[in-house]
Amino acid sequence: MRASAREAARLLSGVGCVAALLLPTAVTAQAAPLSRLPAADGKGQELPGMPSSIDPDAACTPASREKAKKQDWSRQRLDLDRLHGYSTGAGVTVALIDTGVDTGAEGLDGRVTAQGTAGDDCVGHGTFLAGLIAGAGGDSARLTGVAPGAKILALRGTDQRGQVSSSLVVQALNDATEAGAEVIAVAVALPRRDAALTSAVAAARKKGAVVVAAATPDPPRGSNTEEIPARTYWPAGEPGVLSVADMLPAGARPDNSLATGGIDLVAPGAGVVSGGPRGDGHYLGAGASVATAYAAGAAAAVRGARPDDSADDVARRLTATAYPADIPQLDAYAAVTTVLSDSEAAVKGERAEPVTVRDTAVADRATDRATLFVLLGTGGVLAVLWAAFALPRARARGWRPAGAGAGASVPAGAAEAEED
Repeated sequence: MRASAREAARLLSGVGCVAALLLPTAVTAQAAPLSRLPAADGKGQELPGMPSSIDPDAACTPASREKAKKQDWSRQRLDLDRLHGYSTGAGVTVALIDTGVDTGAEGLDGRVTAQGTAGDDCVGHGTFLAGLIAGAGGDSARLTGVAPGAKILALRGTDQRGQVSSSLVVQALNDATEAGAEVIAVAVALPRRDAALTSAVAAARKKGAVVVAAATPDPPRGSNTEEIPARTYWPAGEPGVLSVADMLPAGARPDNSLATGGIDLVAPGAGVVSGGPRGDGHYLGAGASVATAYAAGAAAAVRGARPDDSADDVARRLTATAYPADIPQLDAYAAVTTVLSDSEAAVKGERAEPVTVRDTAVADRATDRATLFVLLGTGGVLAVLWAAFALPRARARGWRPAGAGAGASVPAGAAEAEED
């Protein structure tokens, strides 16, 4: 091998080593965060949607024939697998005010009691929410609720078709208070406040219940929510009530959310998987009602782990341990496990350390850009080095192919001698 060829080989070998060092780093930087990303939203599960109401002449929501094939992003975000090592909400009763809950629903294991007609859930929405609060997951442990050891008291805040009624909500609040429920989840929202509702909420809080309510109704089907003016909804707007809204994986509220103020927490509320009142199939749900169920489950888990805490202590813990953002994001695991100082327990504050899966979309986009830069830079370096090696030799040959003579082909013997 000639000296020039040996030099070229050493040069290319060095470039190859540099590329070998750079490329794995780039690939690692791109791939590592992927294992920590929550599922985008659950649309890929190809499950039927769970309505919050149905038309007056429509049949009840049919049983789903589909089952979820994976754990959805919401349970990863709330870190439920680790949470259940510390609390399952055992011994806590959560009163759920919505469309009712089927007492024999899959995954609720006989832990549901219902008053009046609340055991007949034609819409299915209340049963769906009950699974998020206290479901055992049926045949899938990855689809458990936040507090699978808790009990559900089903109360109706709507008619059988899911249309909300102020008088029914007031009666349900009073029934929950009389029954001694430690957590009351109001998954419906009223556009107007009245004295009876205010009185019922005050009585529940005086009895020691944590009252969690949807900050807004679930958006009406087919409506343009931008045309609906911002307003306060009730009982979320009542003093001492924990007002909860829905969020997407990135932490933002969905585009079709109804506008409101005074939100205390956001929780997962899009592409969430749970069961229904009929069969063992799964559905997808969304809205502030879904987020409210998750917050109520977290309150039950805190009450199970800290039975001596007051209702106000529990509410403050949920907000003080929330992931800090424009609107604090519910962190069920941190709410149960974080040790708060006296000052942190008294006011909303930041957690001492992150303990749950967080959205990393911004960081991932930056990583992707860095990876592309490294790959393009490496390719550019290789191209320049190849040109520096090949072009002078091509010029010396008069731009003829390697091995070609000035005016005729080189005899085979001569070519072999030159190569030797």
